[in-house]
Amino acid sequence: MVGPTRPQFVLFGSSIVQFGFYQEGWAADLAHYYARKADIFMRGYSGWNSKQARAVVEQVFPKDDAVKPSLVIVYFGGNDSVLPDPQGLSSHVPLDEYVENMRNIATHLQSLSDTTRLVFLTAPPVNEEQMKEDLKITNRKNELCKEYSDACLTLCKEMNIKAIDLFTLIQQRPDWLTTSFIDGIHFTPAASATVASEIRLTISQADWTPSLHWESLPDEFDISISPSALG
Repeated sequence: MVGPTRPQFVLFGSSIVQFGFYQEGWAADLAHYYARKADIFMRGYSGWNSKQARAVVEQVFPKDDAVKPSLVIVYFGGNDSVLPDPQGLSSHVPLDEYVENMRNIATHLQSLSDTTRLVFLTAPPVNEEQMKEDLKITNRKNELCKEYSDACLTLCKEMNIKAIDLFTLIQQRPDWLTTSFIDGIHFTPAASATVASEIRLTISQADWTPSLHWESLPDEFDISISPSALG
């Protein structure tokens, strides 16, 4: 660890998180806004679902760590929502099990400290035709993405967790099918910009004390140097 200690923001999820710094991703946007203010930690695991996340959440976020995260952004749901495979080879997790996994993850994160804040991202839509053409897969359907997205929103309302409805957000652009995905699933820079903007808006509007809005956090080593001191 290098110092001084800054607020820690942890991004925990599957490939939507892992690719967050890819091609002007939404995580890169956050890192830009919070430069000299907070450290952004990537804990994204491509292909993972909520079951795998639940199994490791206590290792990723140990309760006995001296420094607790100020913010955790959690995304699972897209991989959970895929169609089940007869041989059990898909990442499918039944909806009720997905909800309980997310509840368990949220409960653990809420127990870390009184000032650890959470934002959950729901399952986004997909471009089914592009996904079929680019990735040769047909096991992810928008009607199922919506079911898992809605279930996440319901859980977040119950547990008083900030939630961002990616399923609805992405589709607000009339041309979302052709501008949002590099492969039918993962975000283009345009879609990432939309997601990042919504995350920053959610943080700025949250009634958290202390505020985690980037404009509210001090710059590290914000020392004014007079021209005469430069020689």
